[in-house]
This record gives sequence, structure tokens and C-alpha cells, in this order.
Amino acid sequence: MAREQRDWYDTPLYYDIIFDADTLKEAAFLEGVWERFATGKARKMKRVLEAACGSGRVMGEMLKRGWEADGFDLNASMLEHARKRLKRRDKWKVWQGDLAGFEVPKGRRYGVVHCLVSTFKYVLSEAEAVAALRRMGESLLPGGVVVLGLHLTDYGRKGCEHERWVEERDGVEVVCNTRTWPAERRTRLERVRARLKVTEGGVTREQETVWDFRTYGAGQLRALVGAVPELERVGCFDFQYDLSAPRRLDDGYADVILVLRKVGV
Repeated sequence: MAREQRDWYDTPLYYDIIFDADTLKEAAFLEGVWERFATGKARKMKRVLEAACGSGRVMGEMLKRGWEADGFDLNASMLEHARKRLKRRDKWKVWQGDLAGFEVPKGRRYGVVHCLVSTFKYVLSEAEAVAALRRMGESLLPGGVVVLGLHLTDYGRKGCEHERWVEERDGVEVVCNTRTWPAERRTRLERVRARLKVTEGGVTREQETVWDFRTYGAGQLRALVGAVPELERVGCFDFQYDLSAPRRLDDGYADVILVLRKVGV
């Protein structure tokens, strides 16, 4: 069986299938964060922006819950998939943009801006990361919240990390295998590989994507947030999406979700 070098963002259906299991939990968590932490005018604004929205799976669920839902992504295939998914609903906008330099439609502001599942780690320099976080804050109404989720890096790890999971939808089975190499502390980069094994219509094929992520320890993440003083940290959780189980921001666990509130009323 041949393996194809192909960006998994260029196959949005398969990407959507392998990440869809957490969609309901993510959407419920975002609503809960807004209810608990948003203040002022933002607490009345049920409009959410997804930074790097991908296939639009979370946007679709937020629309079902009565929100307006906007999103942007750099990948044209993902945007096309999102538009097809959302076209039967109203109160949404999607456009092409990157994390460090995105712009929102004129006059558009949000109660919640979110970027989950480590997508923020595609921003490879500190200057661009600060710019991306600052733009997220600028997109909020005062009192609105940024919800930022990413995997922290253990710089002492010597071996590779592996993860494998299987999802299926409408007769399409997708097996995802990821491999993460030890991080380079000096450059703050780690190499990641994702292999998808797709079985569809009785035919199985594989595709592979390789990229670099920017790495964060807890201290580096605190420093990033500190560089954007208009956002204050008001909550910290993990990828269980459980609002009843807040966490400390430290290096004792890998999957961190920060809740940052825009200063003001």
C-alpha cells in the first residue's frame, strides 16, 4: 500500500472524522466558560470567533446552540468544507486568514474567541505568537474571553511520543497515528508526523503529513500571556473540558486550556 505525502488539512473530511469525538464537549465547555468568566457587554454577546476553524465542526455545533459563529482558516480546502457544512444555517461568516495577521469583518466583535487542540503552536515565532494573541484580544468586546488550548512540552523527554486512535463515519474509517520527536530547546521547535490510514469503499490508502510546532512549557506560556497585558488569566483547565476541575498552570500535565479575559467593562 502506497503512502502519499499530503497535508491532512487538504483532506478535511478525514480530519473532521478523527477530531469530531470531542466536538460536543468543546462546544459545551466554550458556553460554560462564557457563562462563568465573561463580564459586561461580552456576557450578553453570543457571538464566537474560531481562530483556525478548520472544517467548521465546532462552528456548526455553536450555531445549533443559538450562537453566531465566525471563523477563519489559512487552508482553502478546509474553508470550502466549512462553507458546505454551514450553508443551510445563518448567522455565520468564514474567511481566509492566518493566526498572526488575521482581520475580522469591520465592526465585528465577539464574546468568545477560541483556538483549541494545539493549533496555536503552528505560530513559530514569539513575535508572531504575541501578535496572534493580541489580535484575538482586540476582536473581543471588553469582558470577553479567549480560550486557548495547547499541549505543553517536556523538554527533558528523550524518546518520541506516539498516539493512535480510530474513528468511523458513514462507512469511512480513519486510523490516525501521530509521532512527536523530542523538542529542541534552543529553537523551541518539535517535529510532528501524522499518518492517516483511510478505508473507504473497500479501498485502503495512507497519507502522511510532517510539520514543526513551536513548543511551550508552563513558564513560557505564562510569559506569552504576560506580553499581552490587555488579557488577564482567569482560569486554567485541561483537555477533559471539565469546568468543575480547574488546574494550576504548571508542567505537571500536558494538555492546558487557558481562559483569558479582556480587561475592561
